[in-house]
Amino acid sequence: MSKYLALLFVGAAGFVQAQSPCSEAWYQSIDKKLLTADAQGHGPDIGSEEWKSVIEFKLGVRGRANVPDRSSEQWCTYIDQQSKAVRWPAADSRST
Repeated sequence: MSKYLALLFVGAAGFVQAQSPCSEAWYQSIDKKLLTADAQGHGPDIGSEEWKSVIEFKLGVRGRANVPDRSSEQWCTYIDQQSKAVRWPAADSRST
């Protein structure tokens, strides 16, 4: 019985970790949504301090007192919530 509980716990922990922000996949999804690179593909390294600053700028939250520290999981959660609250036009219309 305890063997099954251990497997269940490990599986649940893996699921939570896979769903948490601040993963490479999450950074890529935010970058795809907010387009930090220019038309030639130049831009800050995804996940870097500069990139995080650009993300805050694009969301209109840079410099606000309530924005969590960029090196924290809370920052990713906050940015995730902010990005979901904004209605973005189709990516095609933003790239022109």
